[in-house]
Amino acid sequence: MLKGHLCTVRHLLSGDLNVFISLVNDLSSRGDFFSSHFKSPEAMRRDFMQSGFVTEDSELFVIEDSYHHIIGVISHFKGRTPLCREIGYRLFEPDLAGRGYITEATRLLINHLFNAYQFHRLELLMDPLNVGSERIAQKCGFTEEGTLRQAFFINGAIRDVKIYSLLRPEWRGASA
Repeated sequence: MLKGHLCTVRHLLSGDLNVFISLVNDLSSRGDFFSSHFKSPEAMRRDFMQSGFVTEDSELFVIEDSYHHIIGVISHFKGRTPLCREIGYRLFEPDLAGRGYITEATRLLINHLFNAYQFHRLELLMDPLNVGSERIAQKCGFTEEGTLRQAFFINGAIRDVKIYSLLRPEWRGASA
């Protein structure tokens, strides 16, 4: 469990599963930047029972507020090279946007990944219009690298993707 001032980042527990499935599959909370694709509850339960949403290729965490409510999700997953991980996140309640939860959860996960693993590079990919996600990347010390043209399919449209990265030496320098 990773504890911050605003939130806790932790693995999903079996007692959380029904609430989690409901939150993940709430299409109305996804906004313009997340796919409207969703999994069946039974498929999610099966995946959770098999792996707890933790494999060598990916690891999923819930973001919990100080009242122990699940307010979002953050994960890391296999990147383009063995030394690279991509981070993804989603806030379940749009009313909580801009309060620092995702920024803190991202910082907690960054510190965990660089302290516990040999990863050298972390990446965040986002829609160029997703100003909130871009601000999180900047606050967490990521550097904009460019745009991957027409790399995402979201809500029926092919979209460009901005890519940000954070290298281990940059993280070390900011941590010092």
